[in-house]
Amino acid sequence: MKQSMVMIGLCALISVTTAQANIWQALPESAPAPADNPTTAAKVELGKTLYFDPRISSTGTVSCNSCHNVMEGGDDSRPNSMGVNGQTGGRGAPTVWNAAFYSTQFWDGRANTLEDQAKGPMTNPIEMGMKNHDLVMQRVRKMSGYQEMFKKAFGDSAMTIDQAAKAIAAYERTLITPNSAFDVYVKGDKKALTSAQVNGMNLFADLGCVSCHSGSAFNGQAEVKVGTPVLMKFPTFADNDYVSKYDLAADKGRENVTGKAEDNNLFRIPTLRNIAVTAPYFHNGAVKTLDEAVKVMAKTQLNIDLSTAQTNDLVAFLESLTGPFPQQTMPRLPLTPGKSIVVE
Repeated sequence: MKQSMVMIGLCALISVTTAQANIWQALPESAPAPADNPTTAAKVELGKTLYFDPRISSTGTVSCNSCHNVMEGGDDSRPNSMGVNGQTGGRGAPTVWNAAFYSTQFWDGRANTLEDQAKGPMTNPIEMGMKNHDLVMQRVRKMSGYQEMFKKAFGDSAMTIDQAAKAIAAYERTLITPNSAFDVYVKGDKKALTSAQVNGMNLFADLGCVSCHSGSAFNGQAEVKVGTPVLMKFPTFADNDYVSKYDLAADKGRENVTGKAEDNNLFRIPTLRNIAVTAPYFHNGAVKTLDEAVKVMAKTQLNIDLSTAQTNDLVAFLESLTGPFPQQTMPRLPLTPGKSIVVE
C-alpha cells in the first residue's frame, strides 16, 4: 500500500496537540548492539552471507531470507511461513526490519536476543530442519570461503554456532528504516505528513492505541531491555465477530512456552513500522488488508467500532511509518566445487 502523494497546503494541516507531542519518537539512526557482540563490517558481511545461504537447511532450500525477505517487507507475505519439504507452521513470519528494537524475539517472546533467535529456525523441524547445531556448523565448515570470513569476523577459525548467530544478528541490526515521513514530521518538518495522516496520528493517541504501540518502533518499548518481554493479551475483548471470523484466540501464545494458564493469548507487541507493506496481519496471518486489521484491533483491543473516516485516517497515519529501506544486494555464496554438501 503506497503512501498518498497528495500535496496539501500548510493551512490544511491539523497540528498534533501539545499534550501528545512528547509521546512521539523518531526511530534512531542506528540499532543498539550488546557489549559482547559489537557490530563490525566483517561480522555483518559474514552474517549476511549466512542469512542468504539455504544450504544450512536440511534440504538446501530454505534460508533465513526465505521467510524474512529483505528484498521486500522483511517477511514472506504468507499467512503461515513455509519451511523444508513444503511444511507450514501455525504462525506468520514477523518482519526482520527493525527487529533490533525488540527486547525479545518471536511472537511469544521465547528468545531473548537476535543471537538466540538466529539459532532457533535452523533446528526447527518445520522451518530449516537440521537435526542439531553441530551438523549445521559441520556443513558450514565444508564450504570453502567461510573459514576466512569467520577468521576476519572473530579473529579465529573456530567457526562455532555462537559465532554464526552473532554474525547473523550483527547483519540484522543493520536492517532498520529510520527517516519515514512520520520521523521527518517529528523532527520538525510539519509538511511531511498529509492532513489525513495528522488526523490519524491524533486519533491514534486519543483512542489509546499508544497504550501498547508506544516508543520509536511502536512496539511498546522505549528502550531495548534484553530478556524483558513486552507482551499484551490478544484478543483482549473476545466477545465479537472478529475473533471467531479470524480464529484469533486459537493460538495460546506465551502459554505454549511457559505452560502457565495466565499466559494464554499473550503475544509480543509487534512493531507498526512498515506495517503497510507487511500484510497479511496478526500472528496467524488471517487478516489480508490493513484497513480490516485496523478495525479488528480497535474492536478486539479497545472495544471500539470505528467509522469509515476514522479507519481511513488511521490507515493513512500507519502508511507514514514506512521508512526508506537500505539497499540490499545478494551476496556471493561460498562454493563447494565437485561435491554436494546437502546430501551427506
